[in-house]
Amino acid sequence: MTQQPRYIPVQHSVYPVLVTLFVSIFLISNITATKGVTIGPLVTDGAFFLFPAAYVLGDVLSECFGFRAARRAIWTGFGVTLLAVAAFYVAIWLPAADFYEGQEAFAATLGLVPQIVVASLAGYALGQLLNAWVLTRMKQRSGERGLWRRLIGSTIVGEFGDTLVFCLIAAPVIGIATASDLVNYVVVGFVWKTLIEVLVMPVTYQVIGWVKRREPYLEAGQEGQVL
Repeated sequence: MTQQPRYIPVQHSVYPVLVTLFVSIFLISNITATKGVTIGPLVTDGAFFLFPAAYVLGDVLSECFGFRAARRAIWTGFGVTLLAVAAFYVAIWLPAADFYEGQEAFAATLGLVPQIVVASLAGYALGQLLNAWVLTRMKQRSGERGLWRRLIGSTIVGEFGDTLVFCLIAAPVIGIATASDLVNYVVVGFVWKTLIEVLVMPVTYQVIGWVKRREPYLEAGQEGQVL
């Protein structure tokens, strides 16, 4: 008798979709952040308009699925970015075809400076882990009440840690040489990213509400330990 094929069932959850968006935003931001940007008196980088979305998704993951699930998403993004950087360097190293005229532009765009990679990964890991930890710790104390306090509090701590670490490491690479420009870079990045999250908080509320209505809850205590 021919054995019937067997498949592992796919769980019906939005968690994989949220993680995919979370990782994709971080990966794209690493490329766009290599460009220094000046808008009037403001000094920032090319990821300023996109990167706050990673913290919104981080808030959704932490609030809805807990610290362990958020931490898994964070380290997944970390690993995918390392893989991408390695792939970029291999592609740059491979000899270009005679008809290919974009080698220099390709290398300039995707040949991420090691210092930028270190800055981005260090800031991302610290900031996102702080964001997830603070949010879940606050939720342990207040329960489901006070979501806006958790979102703002975790954002302030996470964004400050992320921005400070990234800017301190990356500033010399993108051409920031003076102390005043460095302070400007840190302050603008922190204030902008935090402000964006506050402004989109109604959207964050809606997404969190939708996920909570859609996903089944764990039994009380199953996500009680913040490790």
